[in-house]
Amino acid sequence: MDFKIQLTQIIARVSNLSEAEVISLLTTPPQGMGDYAFPCFLVAKEQKKSPIDVSRELSAKISAHFIEKVESKGPYINIFLAKSSVSNSVLEGIFTGKSFEIKLGSGKVIIEYSSPNTNKPLHVGHLRNNVLGLAISNLLTSTGHEVIKANLINDRGVHICKSMLAYKLFGNNRDPVKENIKPDHFVGEMYVLFNEKSKENPLLEEEAQKMLMLWEKGDKEVIELWKKMNEWALDGMKKTYDNFGTKFDEWFLESEMFHKGNKNALIEEGLSKRVFQKEDNGAIVALLEPDLPNKVIVRGDGTSLYATNDLMLTQVKFDEFNLDKAIWVVANEQDLYFKQLFKIFSKLERKWANNCFHLSYGYVNLPEGKMKSREGTVVDADDLLKEVEELALEEILKRYPDLDEFEKNSRSRKIALGGIKFLLLKNDAKKDMIFNKKLALSFEGETGPYLQYTYARARSILRKAQNELKVGEKDLFKANYSLLTHEKEKNLIIVLGKYSDSIKKSWEELSLHPICHELLKVAEEFNSYYHEVPVLKANNKEEIIARLALVKATTIVLEKGLN
Repeated sequence: MDFKIQLTQIIARVSNLSEAEVISLLTTPPQGMGDYAFPCFLVAKEQKKSPIDVSRELSAKISAHFIEKVESKGPYINIFLAKSSVSNSVLEGIFTGKSFEIKLGSGKVIIEYSSPNTNKPLHVGHLRNNVLGLAISNLLTSTGHEVIKANLINDRGVHICKSMLAYKLFGNNRDPVKENIKPDHFVGEMYVLFNEKSKENPLLEEEAQKMLMLWEKGDKEVIELWKKMNEWALDGMKKTYDNFGTKFDEWFLESEMFHKGNKNALIEEGLSKRVFQKEDNGAIVALLEPDLPNKVIVRGDGTSLYATNDLMLTQVKFDEFNLDKAIWVVANEQDLYFKQLFKIFSKLERKWANNCFHLSYGYVNLPEGKMKSREGTVVDADDLLKEVEELALEEILKRYPDLDEFEKNSRSRKIALGGIKFLLLKNDAKKDMIFNKKLALSFEGETGPYLQYTYARARSILRKAQNELKVGEKDLFKANYSLLTHEKEKNLIIVLGKYSDSIKKSWEELSLHPICHELLKVAEEFNSYYHEVPVLKANNKEEIIARLALVKATTIVLEKGLN
């Protein structure tokens, strides 16, 4: 049973508010003040009464078999749930899987994330993108959608030509593979070198633009250089993806989009419908004013921009994959761009234009300030993982110095990945964040390793019960939940029951931080319960089994959430 939904319906009925208004007002009060609280200000305003009077009147009308008591406290109504009803409903829902049968829609959704440029290696900012994209994909897959995970490789454009030009002029035909340098890092060094040299010689910017024109014309020498450096960059990036567990179903190359389909037909359609306009300098502009600024989609010299190919790719996505929705995971610096892109398709009368969503996320900064790729002041993803793995290994050796080499490395990798990914997900995606690698790895506080540690502790209790008391997991399905009467048990069960709410909220906000914070509450309540209630030293075996069932339910929710 979803108690929040049930309460919403009851309060809506007695208050004459809509269910949407009620559910937006229901809150979790401080401990000891009930399981849910409802403020009466909105009802009081509508009824032109005092909020305190409304609280008294409504509290007398709220009742249900799962409610233990209702208290009027000033302008608030505090609702206490009945222990037995909560225990039976929540734990049965977890063990039968009904708690996780959450449908947030259906249909085919493509989620495009990562989308790196092939002129530099992946850095910690890319990791936030990758983790958000993969986590949202997992969330939608688990809630009824067919998801296509896509990566658009931005492998053409003037920025790519900058690293190519630097290599041509200053690279001395070096080969990173022969020099045992990770090839995407080598390409990134060329990009930084270009920006250093262009400060001395501003004409290099014009040379890079000329190289782009030669690429678009198919110049043999430029294409050969581009293929070589593109291969270096992609080979290196794919190793990074493997290390971080980032997966894709589809790979799109911007260079292929440049040649694929009939881009000119889309441009001509826009011109004929007067959505686009050709300027005196030859540039083609999408007319979006007064709602949005106009957008150049083809340069005056005829070369394509990112938007040129994105228009083509978006059309291809919906045509070839028969999509219901498309989601782009891109930093908030592109908020205006995506408004313009979606507006163009709306003006071109594409029915699916309203089913395009931009998952906008904030920048990842370092404690010492903002990262800048062109200046080389970034934290490369590979270097970050290596550093955090080393920090994890130090912590493991303090606790378990006798582990064999394989186990030490395996644990340090899992803890490092857990720490990095959780830190990137626990913050509201829309907000900028500061990435501190030492905070990512703490075994205490709001971190991934803390959740991993809590899960491991719970699993060890179950193993101990199996080995010493011969209580297996099959026995837990026969547990008598009415024996879970301790206040700590009720608190943990209530939090476990709210996991489904966090899934819905994460989808509504296109951010994983609601799930992350719910898991932290589960871990906090479990550790508090574990310290105060002796699970394996209860009064009798029936009580032990009931408590072990609660431990098992905790592991199920943690595992579901972390996955």
